Parts: sequence; structure tokens; C-alpha cells
Amino acid sequence: MPSSPASGPVTHARNPIGSHVPVGPGLARGAFPAMRHIGADTLQVFVGNPRGWAASPGDPAQDAQFRALCSADAVPAFVHTPYLVNLGSPNPATYEKSVATVAHNLARAAAIGARGVVVHTGSCVDDGAYDTALAQVRQGLLPLLDVLPEDGPSLLLEPTAGQGRSLCARIDDLEPYLEALDHHPRIGICLDTCHAFAAGEPLDQPDGVAATLDRLVEIGGEGRLQLVHANDSEDLRGSFKDRHERIGKGHIGVEAFAAMFAHPATAGVPFVLETPGSSQAWAEDVALLAGLRDRGATS
Repeated sequence: MPSSPASGPVTHARNPIGSHVPVGPGLARGAFPAMRHIGADTLQVFVGNPRGWAASPGDPAQDAQFRALCSADAVPAFVHTPYLVNLGSPNPATYEKSVATVAHNLARAAAIGARGVVVHTGSCVDDGAYDTALAQVRQGLLPLLDVLPEDGPSLLLEPTAGQGRSLCARIDDLEPYLEALDHHPRIGICLDTCHAFAAGEPLDQPDGVAATLDRLVEIGGEGRLQLVHANDSEDLRGSFKDRHERIGKGHIGVEAFAAMFAHPATAGVPFVLETPGSSQAWAEDVALLAGLRDRGATS
């Protein structure tokens, strides 16, 4: 593992591979070197407290430097919205704060040159509130999507693990969700492998990855998949438990990730880890994923 940030331009293979990294002393001083330290060429960050509503204004100098670093090395960066965001919430205050937080994160992503903003698809919380919740999603997101600049970030929908009264967990759940948003061109999909597996997608079965990705393309169209959260699962398929595990140490297994790299739907799509452990563990998982990617490229 390199002990200092790499310099010079990066030549990406079929898929950039990286991790969610801590910001620490700043995006340029902390997050970017942390990415380089683990041998990665893409990254995901929070731009504020992931467990709070406070909107961080950021540091303009750090923003500009981070944007320049990513641009110089063609590094795709992603922002993840805080965990509290739930656009389907029946609580008006939660809903209003969720919309405002997504808007703020999109603005921050534009400022730092990020490619996309990841948002969990949320929960309707109450029995019988699914249609109302989807109407809220539409009302809250379409105005934000319509004003995104052409060179700005996309909003990436991340289906959840199926816990609670999830609005979107299985791949088929994306169909009504995307319809509610008129299949807006600035909407992308972030597929979290642990979430999909926990919700019941057969990623551990022969041809299960192909069937899952084929269905995603059928529903969303080509190019809709724009990010993969590469996480193994502590729990069995269909558990509805969102407990991430390191690659190859859970119930999904390494071959599922090899199959995912080989599928046409993932061509050019970054893979970002959200796995437990230290930077050493992330570096090992980045190297493992890179080996699986490159194995497919030479087979």
C-alpha cells in the first residue's frame, strides 16, 4: 500500500475502484490523499455531518483545490447525503428538511466537481402510505432535478435493504419510483450490492448477477446505473438487514463481483466500497476488486 498520495494523471481501467473515505482535515488535504493512500482512483464523501441536519457551507479554498485535483487525474467523486434524509416521511418537518438537505448536497457536489449525489430511496413509515410517499418524492425532487446544470451532478437513487416500509428495495421497485420521477434524465441509480442481496436479489446464485443487472437495465434503460456500492453481506439473502461485510468475507462472495464487472451494464461504472475496517482493509479490498475486474478483462 502506498504511504503517500500518488502524483500525475491516472489511467483508468474499465471501472474506477475506490471507497467512501473520511474528509478529516478537508476534502483536498484529507479525502483526496486518503483515496490515494489505499490505491484507489474514485471516492465518495460526506460534505457534512452524516447523522445531522446542519448544512455545512464548506471551505471554498478546499472545494476549489479538490475539484482541481479530481479534474487533473480524471477522478470521479461522489457525495452521499446524510442518513436522516427520508423523502417519503409522513412527518412534514422531516420531509422538508430532507428536500432542503438534498438540495444543499447537490449544490455542494456542484461546487466540488462531484459526478453524483447518492440518496437513499426512503420509507413511507406508515401502513398504506406508499402512494402518498411516492407523490412526496415527486414533489420534492422534480424541481431540484429540473434546475441542475448540464455540467452538474446527477442524483443517484440508492435502493435500501428492505427494512421497514421501504419505498424501493428490490430492482422491480425501481419501476414505479422512476415513473414517479418521469424517468428524469438527471436521475441515476446507485446499486448497493449488500442492500440488493438483503432485499432478496440472487447475487449468490449462478447467473443471479446477470439476471439482476439485466432487469435493472430493462427498467431504467442503458446508462442509468452510474455507481455501484461494492459491499459483501454479513447476513443471508433476503434478511432485510443492512450489515456490510468486506469483499469475499460475507454471503455474496467474490464471484458475484467478478460477474458484475463482466456485465455490459457496469462498463465504465465506478465501484465504491463501504466496507468495515481501517484504511489497510480498504486497500486490500480495492486490490481484490481490481484483480477481479482485470481478470475479466483478460479472460
